[in-house]
Amino acid sequence: MCEHVNADARSVLSTELRLSNGVVLSNRLAKAATSEHLADRRGAPTRQLIRAYQQLAMSGVGLMISGNVMIDGAALEGARNVVIEDGRHLEQLRAWASVTDGTPVRFLLQLSHPGRQTMRGHSVAGRAHDVVSASAVPLTVGGRLFPAPRELTDAEVGIVIERFATAARVAAQAGFAGVELHAAHGYLISQFLSPLVNRRTDQWGGSIEHRMRFLLEIVRAVRAATPASFILAVKLNSADFQRGGFASDDALVVARALEREGVHLIELSGGTHESTAMVDGAPIRESTRAREAYFLTFAERFAREVTVPLMVSGGFRTRTAMIDAVCGGSVAVVGLARPIAHEPDFPRRILAGTTERSRAQIPSVGIKPVDDLLNSAWHQQQIARLGRGKPVRPNRRPTVALAIALLTNARDIIATRFPYSLSR
Repeated sequence: MCEHVNADARSVLSTELRLSNGVVLSNRLAKAATSEHLADRRGAPTRQLIRAYQQLAMSGVGLMISGNVMIDGAALEGARNVVIEDGRHLEQLRAWASVTDGTPVRFLLQLSHPGRQTMRGHSVAGRAHDVVSASAVPLTVGGRLFPAPRELTDAEVGIVIERFATAARVAAQAGFAGVELHAAHGYLISQFLSPLVNRRTDQWGGSIEHRMRFLLEIVRAVRAATPASFILAVKLNSADFQRGGFASDDALVVARALEREGVHLIELSGGTHESTAMVDGAPIRESTRAREAYFLTFAERFAREVTVPLMVSGGFRTRTAMIDAVCGGSVAVVGLARPIAHEPDFPRRILAGTTERSRAQIPSVGIKPVDDLLNSAWHQQQIARLGRGKPVRPNRRPTVALAIALLTNARDIIATRFPYSLSR
């Protein structure tokens, strides 16, 4: 592509991308998934969430992906996740989907189940916890924050698959352009893929062909439940970065299978709660730092084996790195999350060629476990400000952001356990 055009942002990053189902992305920049935690206690999108995405839809990206939308109200990634179990929130979901009306932006919901990464105290108000996984293997981090899971029965695996399909069908009815299945970062689908977590001996465990069956059956169920024009993307770990875990060779086998199933886009990521390679601030090689994108080397390998477009998120900060990634042919879509939270108009200025580098900084107090919490919370707070009609506050002090995060988390846990205690 870059041999025939000047390698600048307007000619490279502004190029359209036609997916295999005929849907066109207007440019090569995407708002990657970010945790918002702005649903109400029933799991419905709030006006604040919708308003935030109205602002994000004007950022200049051609593709927008929500944060975790859970398929089971008894198993949340965090407090105040949006939950789709049926059509009960269809009106609010339609309002959320409509934020892209009149724009060329394609809006995907990221569908997820946390599995054993269900945090204690987090569920839709009034619902009991149901912490499940591929096998009864607890997390090695987090202590009492994460209850030990039980193994899903064969029949329950089928129910979870149908939950994903139901959520996708409702998303299509609401007017979203598609969904992204979250098969990365140690959530339930990722747990089935991992030989460290999946110790089953039935049709859902053992070889990679069996371990990926859960994901492939979800893909088939979603495709059967949605129209051909509905985008189906998958977020896949390039590796879990754990000894004996899901490795890049396995990931490539899965990517080939996803292509055969007709998936339209694969986003490459990596890491889990036990190995946080996907978190800004995690140790990275100097060669990776120079190229910015954490998973670009994996994308280059995968692009030689599959033709499905690849999206890479994590680490991109400069226009030059984005152009080089797309010109190299391995990356079709550049995912941006933290830079947009810092500067909501950053993609638009990149496309116009009026800016070279994101001013995004990694907030830190110098304590690794605290910084992991702070890093996510800081960006959630910026999106929350957009939802209140306020500008982002990129200079907020880390200690202030941390205090707000701790107070908010405590409030949400109390509201979940005692749903009417804060309703006044």
